[in-house]
Amino acid sequence: MKISSILGLNARSQLYLYKYNSRVGKRIADSKLQMYRVLKRAKIPTPMVYKRFKSLADITDFSWEKLPSSFVLKPSRGFGGEGIVVIKRKARDGNGWVTTQKERVTVEDLKLKVVDILEGAYSLGNVPDVAFIQEYVGRHKAFLRYAYRGTPDIRVIVFNKIPVMAMLRLPTKESGGRANLHQGAVAVGIDIATGITTRAIYHGNPIIYKPDTKRKLNGIKIPQWNKILDLASKTAEACGLGYVGVDIILHPTDGPMILELNARPGLQIQLANMAGLKKRLDRVEDLEVRDSEHAVKIAKAIFGERFGNRVIPDDGIKTINTWEKIKVVSNSSKKHEMIAKIDTGAWRTSMDRDLAKKLGLVTKENILWSKKVKSGLGKENRTVINLTFYLAGRKIVTIASLANRSNLRSQIIIGRRDLSGFLVSPKQIDKSADWYQKLWSHKQV
Repeated sequence: MKISSILGLNARSQLYLYKYNSRVGKRIADSKLQMYRVLKRAKIPTPMVYKRFKSLADITDFSWEKLPSSFVLKPSRGFGGEGIVVIKRKARDGNGWVTTQKERVTVEDLKLKVVDILEGAYSLGNVPDVAFIQEYVGRHKAFLRYAYRGTPDIRVIVFNKIPVMAMLRLPTKESGGRANLHQGAVAVGIDIATGITTRAIYHGNPIIYKPDTKRKLNGIKIPQWNKILDLASKTAEACGLGYVGVDIILHPTDGPMILELNARPGLQIQLANMAGLKKRLDRVEDLEVRDSEHAVKIAKAIFGERFGNRVIPDDGIKTINTWEKIKVVSNSSKKHEMIAKIDTGAWRTSMDRDLAKKLGLVTKENILWSKKVKSGLGKENRTVINLTFYLAGRKIVTIASLANRSNLRSQIIIGRRDLSGFLVSPKQIDKSADWYQKLWSHKQV
């Protein structure tokens, strides 16, 4: 992880929080109840709120015995997980409930906790607050082996509607079943493209296994990953926040739900992913994003770990030449043979704009973004699209930028981003070969 790509606290505030987060958006994020109302209007799923407590009269008037066997008591403006009581079940003798930490609480205990919340014991600046009782969401079966008692959540950093980084937060015995990192929870980085965990940290230090076990934390597949990213993007837009941390939980039966928003999300997510936020934010800051579906496409295209290209296939590393025959998959799923230049000096694959149009690849659904760039071809507006092609028998799903290459020898170049698992030989091919002459004479298509 390069130092220049790391986002620090001052840069986060000056470059992103002040510039992209409105006062209204920050008020919504700072109040769980306001967030709940906004998301309900936007039809974005979030755990149900059973009761609000705004005054002492609300405490005495409420029928506490009608509470379900499991629920969560929270302060509306609490931070860092403080003041939250998570009730998992009723006590066997019927006198009160049992928390996720296996502590017994009675009605009187809950009333005292609500009084503390109303007096501002857990809010920023100790200002008076509102307490509420919310639906308890248990652990999804995918996390039963990794989370200690409490409910894990997924933090997604969203900027310009685009999910740019994500991590899974796992409660531990030390954190008391809470998913807060400063209380001792584990942070596990997630590959944006696949929803698979990559690496983990515990108290800021890298780890491989869940604390006190031999359970590896990498390779966990997050269920309903596309929906999670889509919800994160929709939530940021609904609340008017350009830069926000969206905390999502997986309901065991109802799927992803928004738990909380953080208008000033912490930066340990960079350690969990071993990647800097600054570089990722720069890449999407000026992109035009149509909707959440488009945002997810962009995120998966440019922020994926690209697992497939990091693993050497069973047949070993393949040697290719500087000119190769490839098969490009068109919009109609037909494969078109053409000649490509293997260019290790270029990062991204590039294709001639007219060729892409002939193949039906320049459609609204397939375009990721357009951007003005400066290159050896001069200043031009570059469009980036999804592209699938076959090289040396391997299927490669990637992105490609479009440029005017009509006056160049090659209408498509393959950049090093798509060459993992290949060995490029400087040996030139026999350009007199029948296949080369045939493809070249047909001008690629």
